[in-house]
Amino acid sequence: MVDAMLPRASRVLDAGCGTGRVGAELAARGHQVTGVDADAELILAAGADHPGQRWIAADLVDLDLSSHGDPAPFDAAVVAGNVMLFVAEATEEQVLRRVAAHLRPDGFAVVGFAAGRGYELPDFDRHAAAAGLATEQRFATWDLRPWRSDSPFSVSVLRR
Repeated sequence: MVDAMLPRASRVLDAGCGTGRVGAELAARGHQVTGVDADAELILAAGADHPGQRWIAADLVDLDLSSHGDPAPFDAAVVAGNVMLFVAEATEEQVLRRVAAHLRPDGFAVVGFAAGRGYELPDFDRHAAAAGLATEQRFATWDLRPWRSDSPFSVSVLRR
């Protein structure tokens, strides 16, 4: 989905990358990917499994990639794998602010997470808006099935 939204060689931030599976797939499709995760062991695994990409151990709540030598803005950010459910409670807005701060003007973020696990869409929408991100599209799955109010999962496309 994200690959289809981007021109070749786009810069992509894989926020909450874990072991790098999503970022590695985007890199294989010709994008320049920087993956970030707070878990240093997962970053080590990403580097071992997917050498050649940039994998950085950092917390999304205070993310500043310029301090890691990567000041250029990203065309897109991917926040997959229920990352928003795993950030510390009450930091969701700040995480979205830090992700948005790394996007170029008119860049986008795609955020997916399951409903009913303590962080709900009305809160997410409020946090995204406060972070300067406008909801452009919402789907029920990564394969773009239509979202409904009873969908157990959401994939939101947010534009800066």
